[in-house]
Amino acid sequence: MRIGYTALALFIGGPALAAPATLAADVAKWRSAHGKAVVAQLAGMIAIDSIAASPVGLRRQADALLTALQARGFKAQLLDGKGGPPVVFGALATPGARRTVVFYAHYDGQPVVPAQWATPPFEPAMRDASGTMVTWRGARLDPEWRLHGRAASDDKAAIAAFLAGFDAIRASGRKPSVNIKVVWEGEEEAGSPHLEAVLAANKTLLASDLWLIGDGPVHQSRRPLVSFGARGVMGLEMTLYGPARALHDGHYGNWVPNPAAMAANLVAAIRDDDGTILIPGFGDDVRPLTAAETAAIAALPPVEADLRRSLALGRSEGKDGLTLSTMRPALNVRGISAGQTGATAANAIPTQAVVSLDFRLVPGQTPAGVRRKVEAFLATRGWAITDREPDAAARAARPRLVRLDWEMGYPALRADMTTPAAAAVITAARSAATAPVGVLPMMGGSVPLHMFDTVFGVPIIGLPIANHDNNQHAANENLRLQNLWDGISAYAAMIGGLDW
Repeated sequence: MRIGYTALALFIGGPALAAPATLAADVAKWRSAHGKAVVAQLAGMIAIDSIAASPVGLRRQADALLTALQARGFKAQLLDGKGGPPVVFGALATPGARRTVVFYAHYDGQPVVPAQWATPPFEPAMRDASGTMVTWRGARLDPEWRLHGRAASDDKAAIAAFLAGFDAIRASGRKPSVNIKVVWEGEEEAGSPHLEAVLAANKTLLASDLWLIGDGPVHQSRRPLVSFGARGVMGLEMTLYGPARALHDGHYGNWVPNPAAMAANLVAAIRDDDGTILIPGFGDDVRPLTAAETAAIAALPPVEADLRRSLALGRSEGKDGLTLSTMRPALNVRGISAGQTGATAANAIPTQAVVSLDFRLVPGQTPAGVRRKVEAFLATRGWAITDREPDAAARAARPRLVRLDWEMGYPALRADMTTPAAAAVITAARSAATAPVGVLPMMGGSVPLHMFDTVFGVPIIGLPIANHDNNQHAANENLRLQNLWDGISAYAAMIGGLDW
């Protein structure tokens, strides 16, 4: 414990530790010579539509990654996905290595709405800092250029950086400092519903001393980042019912309950204007931050003012600042649907309203506990709850009726930042970086890290590399090339310089 805290203190306040200069320099030299080939490989991955709506695309991507590992000497195979897409597994032993590290990432991307994209989501496009399309194959690569396409940053960038980092180590004549295992899954964007079964079925095969999670963005200051957890998540669709058919709001307004208004009032009762969740007892189970976690957050540079300007925000929610805010539970209103707006708006009372929510969970909370508290809150406010589409009799029998469709969720994980493995990862990350490396106790986004902890019980540490402004989960997703270059260096350091 003392070793861990000392390493963390040095990390936060001390000077940067110099990498083995030859390793960092050799990786940078290799990357400079092979940058276009690395981008081409990532572009080829983006061109595969590995999303949930395309099982064929998912399998094509898995097969391509299997081939990529085998070409590098890994003993690789596709693990049965237990009802989901196959999990790509690879292993490479290093004689004399004392530790085994699993490198995790996911090869699936978020769903797409092609009409929202400036260019087709599975046709990789390079743009300069102004957003202008550029022809890159015959040009000098500018580190500020961005490669656009679905999953460019979330999460194929991590896979491309791992492969390139491994190639750089091999090209330098070095051998990995650890035994390597690779786990790349294909349904993270759907909540990884089958992953825990895959992990449990292959517990011996996947045994290790550390899991490195390649997912997520770097700090908003563009500094490299090492993270030690991620929030959990749980989704909910609420359907509120009004009249059996749409009614003229002049003839029936003020008498027939309006489900759109009910939805707005219900959201306001659950969450206030500063984002505070108003459900009684919702945060009672939250595990507080440790002193080391609080110190790590305090050491991160402030980014709020710049973000407010770039996002055209007149204010932000709460007073804690961005990072501390993401350490709390959150309730996000993903959308509200009722009636019509704009040119199609009608002076009518709609028949129903749908509110789509997601909860971000923090350590101490469980999806089952969240569900109990939400449903108890609704009951105290007079709502009758159903889990199926009600008929006319059911609607007429209840003054306030809401259908709840809960999505599969999972809890958060915030790992110990003071272990010897944590100190080794921080040291290796700093050895590869040209700027101070941030330490983040927990990402605001969600990755099913609890599964790895439940099955294996070893340290779990995040190694995010994507740019923070990558349009993750949205149209025009992109990866800044400098983030890819930095990611290659970080992965090479983990492959060739990690030791504890």
